[in-house]
Order: sequence, then C-alpha cells, then structure tokens
Amino acid sequence: MSRIPFVLVAAALLLPATALAKGPTSATLEGPGADGISFSGYETPGPDLGELAQQTGFWAATLGDSLEPLPATRPAGDLGPKLTITYVFGPGVPEIRQDVYPYATPAPVTYTPSGQEIFDREVDGGWYRASPDLKATLVAAGLPATAQRDSSDGSSFPTAPVGFLAFALLVVCATALLLRRRTHPAAA
Repeated sequence: MSRIPFVLVAAALLLPATALAKGPTSATLEGPGADGISFSGYETPGPDLGELAQQTGFWAATLGDSLEPLPATRPAGDLGPKLTITYVFGPGVPEIRQDVYPYATPAPVTYTPSGQEIFDREVDGGWYRASPDLKATLVAAGLPATAQRDSSDGSSFPTAPVGFLAFALLVVCATALLLRRRTHPAAA
C-alpha cells in the first residue's frame, strides 16, 4: 500500500516532463490573411502541429536539430509578407515565436530569432529554407493561396493624403481663376 502514493507522485511528476518532451501543444498563425488559423496537438483532428513544426524547421532552429547551424543572413529575393507563428508548450514554459514567409520565391522560408529560451537553453535561431509543402499546409489550414498585404506594410497607395492634396490644388486653382477674372474686367 505504501507504494501506491509513491507511484502516483512519480507519475504526476513525469507526466508534465513527458508532455514537454513531445513538443509544442499548440501554435497560432498571425499576419495578413491568417486570422483564426491555429494548430493543436499532434494527434488531434485538424492541421497537424507536428507536421508544421517539421516543415518550418522549428526543431533545427530551436534545438540545433541539423548537421550545420542555420544561416543568420536573410535570403535574397522577395520574401512577401511576414506572418508569425507562436508555439505554445504549456503553463510556465515560454512561447517560441517564428517568422514565416510562405509566399517567398522560389520557396517558403522561416526565421527564428535567437535568444528565445526553450527547455532551459537559448535558441540558436536562424533562417530555414522550407519546402513548398509548408505553403500547402498553411493554405490547407485556411491561409489564402496568394499573398494579402495589409495596409501597414508600406506597399499600399496613400489614397487619403493624395486625395486631400488634389482637392487643395483644385481649390487653389479655382480661387486663382476667380481672382484673375475680378481684376481683369471683360472687354466690351
């Protein structure tokens, strides 16, 4: 009988460690076109969190799960809009943030900033060139197939200021024309 409490305490202590060893419990995607996209559990219905972590190079960036370190230099070319994946592990464990560029050409890329902490160690971080499967996974989860740029990324046309300037120019020209007609009477 004295072994039962010991076994229960040991099991209670091991279960959280086992859950953390499996990886993140959920992830959310934020950015243009990504509202409401989330990934949960490795064995739950819906978008597969394990597949997402593998395709984004999450393990290579956080635990050095590759033969060589990830490059710290941004890849050349147009990356398209930046989205952010936030990986959640559970209570008391810091979240890990990873930037993802699913519309980059020729293939999606991700960037994991160094300095974040996971399992009492600092994340190595770096750039990871993903396969086209990453974009397909994100599109299947609800991301639009083509990039949607938000108005805060500097790529949209500033219609309000240009419209105001055009209106002000029109008022100045009309005023000048009226003043000119008043100072020069019509010939009879």
